[in-house]
Amino acid sequence: MSETRIMRDNLGAGRDDFYSALMQAHEGLSEAQSHQLNVRLVLLMANEIGDLKRLRAVIELAGRCER
Repeated sequence: MSETRIMRDNLGAGRDDFYSALMQAHEGLSEAQSHQLNVRLVLLMANEIGDLKRLRAVIELAGRCER
């Protein structure tokens, strides 16, 4: 799967609303609770995507962005 396909904007105008909802979900949480929320979100979103090839490509891309 190409990186371009992964990086396309699928949220469109909803991207800001998604970011806002994500930040609101973290409000008032300790760092540990925030990490736990992120883990649950990743696992739930991975289940929604349901395509191991796409998930591996996303993991690889995310890892490169941090280096």
